[in-house]
Amino acid sequence: MSHPADPALRAPAPTRVSSPVGLHRVLDRPRVDGDAVPLPQAAQRLDARSELWPDEVRIAVDTLNLDAASFRQLSEKHHGDGGAVRAEVLEIVAARGKMQNPVTGSGGMLIGTVEEVGPESPLGLTVGDRVATLVSLSLTPLVITDGLSRWDGRGEQVPARGHAILFGRSIAAALPDDLDPRLSLMVMDVCGAPALVERVVGETAGKVPSPTVLVLGGAGKSGSLSLAAARRAGAGRLIAVVPVEREVALLEPTGLADAVVLADARSPLGLSAAVEAAGGPADVTVVCVDAPGCEQPAILATAQGGTIIFFSMATSFSAAALGAEGLAADVRMIVGNGYAPGHAELALSLLREVPGVRSLFEARLAHEGPAAGGSDT
Repeated sequence: MSHPADPALRAPAPTRVSSPVGLHRVLDRPRVDGDAVPLPQAAQRLDARSELWPDEVRIAVDTLNLDAASFRQLSEKHHGDGGAVRAEVLEIVAARGKMQNPVTGSGGMLIGTVEEVGPESPLGLTVGDRVATLVSLSLTPLVITDGLSRWDGRGEQVPARGHAILFGRSIAAALPDDLDPRLSLMVMDVCGAPALVERVVGETAGKVPSPTVLVLGGAGKSGSLSLAAARRAGAGRLIAVVPVEREVALLEPTGLADAVVLADARSPLGLSAAVEAAGGPADVTVVCVDAPGCEQPAILATAQGGTIIFFSMATSFSAAALGAEGLAADVRMIVGNGYAPGHAELALSLLREVPGVRSLFEARLAHEGPAAGGSDT
């Protein structure tokens, strides 16, 4: 789907030298206080034309995966009207040259096939490679050409046609041959979470024997992988919090958690009481809930001197920082940035090796059903 204002249609191509972080694709005017332009993630508009600079790669898009917080915000805004959600996603991409929800600031990721590789690209990709981009859609130049006609607007995975651009400093991973591409997409969308959880829990286990780890949203994608990673890193007790009975029934049989607690992660006193009854407070708390308002409850559920990892795009920095101050909570707070060396391989290994993780992901995949018009969503 094209649009007269689409940044991808602006011509002629600029003559600036390309930047490995994508500055040459930013269409925003320089800042008033200087000549600096924002990085692509902070920019309002990107040049998404198909022509490549020497260090870039163009991907033929198969499927977009909207991040959970962004999809939830759009769906709630439009009261579950899939057609309206689809229309807004198209408007965002046409106006910005990227998929970046203006409310959450987040985007998601995509899978596709390498279509062209610039002669100076350092990414090691070859034309024809099937890949998942491990950088956010909020900074990836993107053009949609099919109007998202095969997407009903009711799920995070979006069958699409178009192209995306990777910069010299982007990240992409080959899709494994032994997994359904849709399953790989689900895993790679959240692969930063288990990598960081494994690191932090491992560090904590070196100081606190058999640490207690709490995962809010334990039945979700990032939550289930985080539980498995924490167990492997030396957690002594794993507590998972879920919001509904259906998720209790899904998670308990997997054995990923020692205790599955039904509680509202947005309720400060309710959550802390439920976690304490299950063996808390936690030495490490991992927030994988895509709803706002979980910052202070997570703080109360964490022991003094403990660590909280926020893996939700709905997290408010001010609510977390000021909440900890107001509660006199001596906790270390980490914002998960979605990247750690080897994160995709680690997450895929957990899927392959931990039956409980795989069962949850396959159940989610079966619930979503086959992709309309293809097998890649």
